[in-house]
Amino acid sequence: MSQARKQHIDIVIISISTPIKVGMYKDKILFEEITSDEMTSEFLPKFFDEILKKHEIDNIIYSKGPGSYMSIKLTYIFLKTLQISKNINILAVDGFYFNQNSPIKAVGNRFFVKENDTITIKKAESNNLFELPQNLNFSDFSNEIEPLYILNAV
Repeated sequence: MSQARKQHIDIVIISISTPIKVGMYKDKILFEEITSDEMTSEFLPKFFDEILKKHEIDNIIYSKGPGSYMSIKLTYIFLKTLQISKNINILAVDGFYFNQNSPIKAVGNRFFVKENDTITIKKAESNNLFELPQNLNFSDFSNEIEPLYILNAV
């Protein structure tokens, strides 16, 4: 009995805030969107366990920050492990890419703000809404996948 060929897809993960958003793309076009209020540590293993049974993943793109430090760290370690064990290409972009450059929640009434390619922490307001792109443009993403941690000045 022959095994059916798995469909090749790309995945985008926005895990810097709640809910986590995941987009699945075929030929660079979004075909399925998943949202979850679960913790990153609970969601990612279950999601990838299911997806890897059905699909071949060519690329995973993730929001490398700023945002929830723990979620960024967990996502990076999880994806780095997939990169090594499954030979999946990982790409990254800052979270501002997914929210039209709006402030991103930091702590309390403080937000990460990006002005002239510099990210700072300021008092601001934001709806913290992140949107998956309808189409992927790989030139928007980087091979520099290390997390983007912006720390408060002490």
